[in-house]
Amino acid sequence: MRLHRNLVFAVIDALHMIFNEGEYADKVIEKVLRYDKRWGSRDRGFIAETTYDIVRWKRLYSEISEIHEPYSREHLFRLFGVWCVLRGIRIPDWKQLEGTPERRIKGRFDELSKIRKIRESVPDWMDELGEKSLGTELWTKEIAAQNKQADVILRTNTLKVPKPQLKSFLAKEDIATEFIEGYPDALKLVERQNVFVTQAFKDGLFEVQDASSQLVAPFLEVEPGQRVVDACAGAGGKSLHLASQMQNKGQLIALDIYESKLKKLKKRARRNGVHNVETRVIDSNKVIKKLHNSADRVLLDAPCSGLGVIKRNPDSKWKLEPEFVDRIMGVQQDILQNYSKMVKKGGQMVYATCSILPQENSEQVKTFLASENGKEFEFVKERNVFASETGFDGFYMALLKRK
Repeated sequence: MRLHRNLVFAVIDALHMIFNEGEYADKVIEKVLRYDKRWGSRDRGFIAETTYDIVRWKRLYSEISEIHEPYSREHLFRLFGVWCVLRGIRIPDWKQLEGTPERRIKGRFDELSKIRKIRESVPDWMDELGEKSLGTELWTKEIAAQNKQADVILRTNTLKVPKPQLKSFLAKEDIATEFIEGYPDALKLVERQNVFVTQAFKDGLFEVQDASSQLVAPFLEVEPGQRVVDACAGAGGKSLHLASQMQNKGQLIALDIYESKLKKLKKRARRNGVHNVETRVIDSNKVIKKLHNSADRVLLDAPCSGLGVIKRNPDSKWKLEPEFVDRIMGVQQDILQNYSKMVKKGGQMVYATCSILPQENSEQVKTFLASENGKEFEFVKERNVFASETGFDGFYMALLKRK
């Protein structure tokens, strides 16, 4: 691979914004990719994937380079030099990369790879928490799986097109996909490409949604004609899946505390041809109270640590703090206690997170079921999804029924 100076400098700029200025990787990539309109898809792919790679392995590369934050520009080039050496890419003779000690880098890599928290490039606290929560064997497998680049998975919008037809439409646009066994609406991209520029996307024939995330809506067992509440809808990936499972019939109420996210959902719903969804901002307790005892189905896709989706958000390893995990568990229990009141007698509720920690998952459900409000519910089933078993995101979901 021949390295181009302007692309490498764009990567260094991106790393500076992410590591030193605390910006989010996805937003930084968007910003940096606007630098030069002449960059083709391979150039843009190089910038995005190299940046994410160095973010993913930040601790390992820093320990190899013996540098610490805040990183100077010289330090960022050192990280880039480590990336090149470990990938077998020839170092160009630029003054910024002069004297990159290739043999020493390889030796340090072999030595440091024996220590899990450095090999898998996670903060000490996260490694301790993962081991304590999941046990040594599962955590070791799971964090290794979370460090692999996420596949791009599409969810067929079955309101508009059957999956085999979507596959052939995409093939005509030179996008090769394959079916994934056990995921009825999913198509996996054979290689990473920008699917948002395709006519199939513009026509609302699919959404990008990880395979594990696609398991949540079916877990709720919705039926056409029901009143369904998606209580933490965000930008609506699961809301849209619920709408297609309801065949656009009945009432789907998407709630969120952020109006900006619900605006995105409305836009996506229009493109998807979804017309049974109504958005409501949770700006007071009244919004929830009005829906008490009225919903056939309620989805609580609760905010969480995101420890199941590190593979697609590698910078979360460095942004997340242990205090946040403690704090979010309080929020999760509040959501279970208050939002469960929307379920009517005989109705069902799913509590879901994109975390792999039992304290955010099964233990939250147990705490809820043992509480005054939880006594009205019975446990039906749960599912833990681990990246080390499926190759997709880590997820949890529990189905509860109101007596």
